[in-house]
Amino acid sequence: MRNTLALIIGAAAVLGTAPAMAAPRGDEPVAVPRAIKQGIDFVYVDPDMSNVARRHQRPQNWLQRLFSMDFSAGRSGAPNVLFGQLGRGLQQYQATYGRLPQIKIPAGPVLKRGSTGKRVQLLRQRLGLYPQGGYDDQLFQAVASYQTVHGIGPADGIAGKGTIASLNRGSRYYEQRIAINMERAFRLPSVRTFNRYVVVDSGSAEAYLFDRDRVVDGMKVVVGAPKTKTPMIAVIMRNAKANPYWNVPPELVRSLTAKKVQEMGLSYFKSFHYEVLRDWGPNAPVIDPKTVNWKAIASGKQEPTIHVRQLPGPWNSMRNMKFEMPNDYGIYLHDTPHDELFAKNDRWLSNGCVRLQDYRRFATWVFGRVPQPSTQYEQTFPLPRPVPIYLTYLTVAPSNNGVVFRPDPYGWDALAMSQMFAGKA
Repeated sequence: MRNTLALIIGAAAVLGTAPAMAAPRGDEPVAVPRAIKQGIDFVYVDPDMSNVARRHQRPQNWLQRLFSMDFSAGRSGAPNVLFGQLGRGLQQYQATYGRLPQIKIPAGPVLKRGSTGKRVQLLRQRLGLYPQGGYDDQLFQAVASYQTVHGIGPADGIAGKGTIASLNRGSRYYEQRIAINMERAFRLPSVRTFNRYVVVDSGSAEAYLFDRDRVVDGMKVVVGAPKTKTPMIAVIMRNAKANPYWNVPPELVRSLTAKKVQEMGLSYFKSFHYEVLRDWGPNAPVIDPKTVNWKAIASGKQEPTIHVRQLPGPWNSMRNMKFEMPNDYGIYLHDTPHDELFAKNDRWLSNGCVRLQDYRRFATWVFGRVPQPSTQYEQTFPLPRPVPIYLTYLTVAPSNNGVVFRPDPYGWDALAMSQMFAGKA
């Protein structure tokens, strides 16, 4: 890995250094300040980068620059391979849907096989067919193809309200969405910057492992819910913890732990595998929970200076391993006891951290093996080489025929429209 600050900064935008956070904080994410507009902007949070970070990077207008760009793969210093794929996808989209008549279709009943009338004629024109012919098989296939590309499900060939609304947005809107995603991809590592790196895409809830700018593996992940979004950040992963503790944030000690003790008594700690330490110091001793005034903490009359943590084990929310990435937003990758969530299409469920489908496969890739702890308690394993981790948000995916649009669960595409196009969608 060419691990120089100049290369790291050149690989993505830097919005600014993370704000200083008061310790202790525990193992829960902290929201990115509202001053940081995450539609397209990355935040570099690694402390080693703070002295050279540019505070702002203006987005490019890729719609104007597109045809002057060289999307050849493999050139050292070229934008990330995902950028090139999306750029070619934008060209393909403009050559197909961008050249169709951008006419409006009035609202009305659902259109399907057998439908006739003026709205069907307009629909045929909008999709590049002769106006005459009714809602025949040719129009059915054209509508189904449009639905597939534009992420309108199911792709049933029926022009309902959602399909008509999408058509009426016009191709310019979708070209701008591709350009927004190109900007996000432009802020990923440029070609030959790193030998290896990881891209976690919150848009698809997938993680991709890159080796020499090629995706060599990937897996499903669970990422932040729309109310607790996983931020777009770039950070360096330096170690992992086997058999991790889950350190309860002080606020949760007040709002959750203390109230549970009032409801269940001190048996709560044994039942849910928690222990209490005197404070957050590195050598703080374990204390008897009955020595703590839980009632005062629950009422807010006393600040919780104690340290509550959940013991390692299958009940722990990080289960077997936590992959640490020093940052002020409390974001990290980890194993999970809830494997059933990876069978769901909706994997926008976490408080912001990233749950890995297969921590063993991920550990093997970053370590060359799965580290074997020598104790049942938490044990830290430094990585052989630090690994850059990029958490991004892509709502357009390259495809063999151009691109495929995906949902925008965080609403960041709408935010990015004003950042890149002054609100002119």
